[in-house]
Amino acid sequence: MSSQLGVSDEKIEAVTDYASSDLYTREERLALEFADAMTITGRDVSDELFERLRALFDEDALVELTATIAWENASSKFNRALRVPSQQLWKRR
Repeated sequence: MSSQLGVSDEKIEAVTDYASSDLYTREERLALEFADAMTITGRDVSDELFERLRALFDEDALVELTATIAWENASSKFNRALRVPSQQLWKRR
């Protein structure tokens, strides 16, 4: 899906190194850090991270970002628990 939206393969492949990659904007790196904090078991969204988010994103954007991450997490957990296989919606060209 990302490639259909104009995201380069190089950027997609660099997502695991988003924190140090020059391919990502400051906003993208922060959003991905937020997604990690919401997703990875044993991690939490610290007050410091939340303040950095509030400094870059307005309230509506922060709510939308949080809802999107939460939805993807719930969807992933639901599918995994019910053994729903990937629909292979993203395929490298």
